[in-house]
Amino acid sequence: MRDAVARVRAEVAKSVVGQDGAVSGLLIALLAGGHVLLEGVPGVAKTLLVRTLSHALSLDTKRVQFTPDLMPGDITGSIVYDAKSGDFEFREGPVFTNILLADEINRTPPKTQSSLLEAMEERQVSADGVTRRLPEHFLVAATQNPVEYEGTYTLPEAQLDRFLLKLVLELPERDAEVEVLSRHAAGFNPRDLAAAGVTPVLDAEQLAAAQAAVRQVPVSPDVLGYAVDLARATRTSPSVKLGVSPRGTTALLAASRAWAWMIGAAGVTPDHIQAMAIPVLRHRIQLRPEAELEGVGADTVLRSILQQVRVPI
Repeated sequence: MRDAVARVRAEVAKSVVGQDGAVSGLLIALLAGGHVLLEGVPGVAKTLLVRTLSHALSLDTKRVQFTPDLMPGDITGSIVYDAKSGDFEFREGPVFTNILLADEINRTPPKTQSSLLEAMEERQVSADGVTRRLPEHFLVAATQNPVEYEGTYTLPEAQLDRFLLKLVLELPERDAEVEVLSRHAAGFNPRDLAAAGVTPVLDAEQLAAAQAAVRQVPVSPDVLGYAVDLARATRTSPSVKLGVSPRGTTALLAASRAWAWMIGAAGVTPDHIQAMAIPVLRHRIQLRPEAELEGVGADTVLRSILQQVRVPI
């Protein structure tokens, strides 16, 4: 199973350059059964990354461009009248898929953003008094732009907490950017992934087996206690107004297990917890206004906590 997951990474690398951390994060989310929020300035391949990952998996994928006039029914589906049968029927929305690419999710109002809450947490959609289950493998990969504020809506804390990871895509290094230009000079077309040689290498059955293996990765009581201590430290930090909830602690465990399995470790260690702490927790804490005025960011606070909390030997 690890070889199959490694092949997915190799397929993604055929079209995306210099975003290895984001690729690892998306694979961790797949293995842990969580969702991912991708943040980065325009042009760092956020959408291309998700499209390529979807192409490397034998899973159904749909894309929704979030806009201010998007309605909840445009995502979850709605009741429509069938003139042929004379009955009303439910027409499924794009959320009924395996991987939903929610492009620029912060461009739609909170009413529409909240339509994803039930789908992300309960893996179901309720409409007209009927609950409809989503596919077994379901992942929301949402993108947002941190530099544009006009026409955007901040994601509610309740929705942010439902993302397993928040991945920040940085601008590529010089060598990586030269490689991007070289590929485009050679005829690479980001809209034609098949021509780039990206092929499906992991199917739903293999993914289910890998997820089952991740859930069996052992975790010692000391490591569990370390994860809890990190979460509790965020609640008492002088820079934090609202710390990490127990949902964040369970997310940290799930992501650390997936990372440990991916790299072939025998069990989860404090190193795995530390590696996952920032991407799992950065969007789950609210800073005090005075800390934000001083330029303190969530990542800075978490790095300080990682240095202060005692690591079990």
